[in-house]
Amino acid sequence: MNWSDQLLESLRSNDVDLTIYVPDEVLTPLIRGAEDDPNMEAFPASREEEAIGIAAGAALGGRRSVVLMQSSGYGNSVNALASLAVPYQLPILMIIGERGVLGEFNPVQVPISRSIRPSLDAMGIPHRTLEREDEVAAVADRMMLQCFRTQLPAVLFINALLTGGKNDR
Repeated sequence: MNWSDQLLESLRSNDVDLTIYVPDEVLTPLIRGAEDDPNMEAFPASREEEAIGIAAGAALGGRRSVVLMQSSGYGNSVNALASLAVPYQLPILMIIGERGVLGEFNPVQVPISRSIRPSLDAMGIPHRTLEREDEVAAVADRMMLQCFRTQLPAVLFINALLTGGKNDR
């Protein structure tokens, strides 16, 4: 199975039934997979902090969800994470398509890529970067278990080594 099929299977096996996403080319296979799954509701959000708010409401209602976003939009979600998800211990799983690394063609993507991990560390949000297809299932399953068992947010980064990234060609 490819990386997106493995992630979708991991989401299913961890009872995630709601996918909230801000559209992104790299994450399109996950978005389409969620939309095509009759047991998963896929919901587009206009902004990343809106996606976090929807996931917070779902968590309070007993649902497991995942938020899909691009790293450049992560900055929009920091306040929602720091003032809602973290202090209220809401298990919000985020899958972030990583930009600004490994030959990035757009220079405005680079600064946020340098600040994401330090800001997650400052909030105590665990994160792992998926770079190889042979590690996707195991790492994703373990991160989801941790997120839902500890009732705390968690992040999986999807690195360009895994997806081929986004380029200008």
